[in-house]
Amino acid sequence: MFSGAQISLYPMTGDFVGVIMSALGALDPYRDRLRIETDDISTLLVGPPEVLFPALRDLFTSAARTGVHCVLSAAISRGCPGEPDDAICQSTHFAGTMPPLAERQALALAAVEDAPKLDVFSVAQLSLYVMGEDRHMDEIYGCIDFLKSSGIFEKSKHFATKLRGDTGALFATLEQAFCRFGPPGGHVTIDLTVSANSPSPG
Repeated sequence: MFSGAQISLYPMTGDFVGVIMSALGALDPYRDRLRIETDDISTLLVGPPEVLFPALRDLFTSAARTGVHCVLSAAISRGCPGEPDDAICQSTHFAGTMPPLAERQALALAAVEDAPKLDVFSVAQLSLYVMGEDRHMDEIYGCIDFLKSSGIFEKSKHFATKLRGDTGALFATLEQAFCRFGPPGGHVTIDLTVSANSPSPG
């Protein structure tokens, strides 16, 4: 299994370099469990979802705590058949057989309830793609039902679902959407945008 994310962080400030460089320090506790590669467009984080999503959460939260408008754009993927397996990506999320959909939804909701409260408000929109699966829409609709029950659902949009709430719960919800829906060994992706401190009304 290969799992990871290509991410770009956009602070809307003249000191964007300072905000980005400071926020990257939030990745330090995760560097021994992630492979991190940065170029002039994006940063690649490769590793298991249980490390990847807390790292994304802490990176974004660090930037958002500056009070400036920050946006995180991410393409998140697992199980891509075009990527080689990587030992660093071994995850407890994908062990064993896939439980029934209702059981996975219940497990996802329980995980969100246990998320840390970070007192940083953010909004996000995501699109989940389950690839190469005959019943892929069952998995996507099951994920949407989970999102609607997560406590941070705002609305359905064309091509996406919008969430809003504490950043801790938001990234926990994203992790569960990524891991609980679609076959454990299957190719699943999320197209994600997260925003905090926007001057635009909701």
